[in-house]
Amino acid sequence: MTPGGRTATATVRPEGPHRSAARTSGFGTGPLSRASALIHTLLTVEALLLLASSPGLAGLLLVGPDPANLPLAALCLLPLGPALSAALYALHHRSSDLTELHPARAYLRGWRINAVPALKLWTPLLTWLTVIAFTLTHFSATGLPGWWALLLGVIGVVSLLWGAHALVLTSLFAFRARDTARLAAHFLFRHGRATLAAASLLVLTTASAGLLTEALPALLAAPLLLSLLHGSRAVIGETRKDFTA
Repeated sequence: MTPGGRTATATVRPEGPHRSAARTSGFGTGPLSRASALIHTLLTVEALLLLASSPGLAGLLLVGPDPANLPLAALCLLPLGPALSAALYALHHRSSDLTELHPARAYLRGWRINAVPALKLWTPLLTWLTVIAFTLTHFSATGLPGWWALLLGVIGVVSLLWGAHALVLTSLFAFRARDTARLAAHFLFRHGRATLAAASLLVLTTASAGLLTEALPALLAAPLLLSLLHGSRAVIGETRKDFTA
């Protein structure tokens, strides 16, 4: 059942075709092979993520930095939600064996089954964050006291952390959108370490974009998402144990 007491009917996202038990003995299982498999998977997933989100990223280059263009920027970011979800799916189901590497197949499968569920959560989150950002960039015109700006900033950060949990859940499990939203809010406080890990990634992403280049988070998206999965192990484990059929 969900934290609100309602039943959440869901299953774990399928891993794809059944893997053959026969493998070449002694090949593809050593430390160097596992490192090579990880690098290959990260590079493949990164390339496919950039390709899947390229229409929106190209649009961002045309949108100026004027705060009035925030709604257009949010529209350009819509394809990023399914692209991130597919990347999380592919990274979660990655193999450390060089003889069993199919990251492109896993990514495409993840995009196919997760695109619509991801958009159901990504779209309202983007809309809400756009409203907050637009209000903060035009705060002097609102006439609100200064502490409202701080409150809105905190709400925005909490919304992003909720979105991180929701993205992981919708990528790996077949919940209804409202059940995913409830579970993400539940885990936001229940698993403080997972939330703190997501917060550290948010700080790292913001700092790298602000101090170095805005393109850096996009170029390092796959390693960042792998770190998000690693920090969300407790959330994934409890969801699989207590909330799936």
